[in-house]
Amino acid sequence: MGKKQKVNAGSLKHINELAQKIIAAGSLIAFTGAGISTESGIPDYRSQGGLWDRFRPVYFDEFMSAKSARIEYWKQRLEMEKNLAHARPNKGHRALARLERQGILTTLITQNIDGLHQASGIPEKKIIELHGNSRRIRCMSCNRLTTWDEAMNRITRGDLAPECDCGGYFKPDTVSFGQAMPEHETLEAARLSSCSKVFVSIGSTLQVQPAASMPEYAHSAGAFLAIVNLSDTPFDSKADLVIREKAGPVLETLAGLILSS
Repeated sequence: MGKKQKVNAGSLKHINELAQKIIAAGSLIAFTGAGISTESGIPDYRSQGGLWDRFRPVYFDEFMSAKSARIEYWKQRLEMEKNLAHARPNKGHRALARLERQGILTTLITQNIDGLHQASGIPEKKIIELHGNSRRIRCMSCNRLTTWDEAMNRITRGDLAPECDCGGYFKPDTVSFGQAMPEHETLEAARLSSCSKVFVSIGSTLQVQPAASMPEYAHSAGAFLAIVNLSDTPFDSKADLVIREKAGPVLETLAGLILSS
């Protein structure tokens, strides 16, 4: 076992304040980005040395118009799977799941596509996935869903760009570059953010729209806004609290304070 990570004294003061706000409100909406999953060994693909630093992304219109682009897309997706296949929920995911089980976390809005929040025990109905889920595979024509394992079996047998029986193209059920955001999920996330009493953004640089607008909706509606992220975000000046720490230790400490109160 590795040495347990601790937050510094200044951050602990902020976490205590956040815990008291959540206890008083009796509810919490959490918004998560790549920073919570890096602690499970999943790299931030946009950073230097990440997937998009090594490969040119395949845009959605390219995927839909050329088989060569679909083959390249699946090649990149297999490269991503090297990290995703072995990733497990970390202390940050588990802390949020503990808060959900106690009725504190009412909604989890995420930019992540790794499915780790579900794996941590948070029910699907409590999660809004703004960018989809890589563990689902969807036909772009008839919307039929299939499994990741089925798609992989076909690719390993030489079908490098799997197609549906209807002739449509199978693709991981995630939002690609140039692809429209899921309308229902985006509207529902905005609605719930606007109704929140306490809103915590975790591990997101808050630079990818429209997902990054969720803290703004919460703030504009009068919610207590906290940001947990290692680097600066465009919303830091509007936040009631900014905690410059890794997500896992912060959330573990936060859950402990709330659930022991």
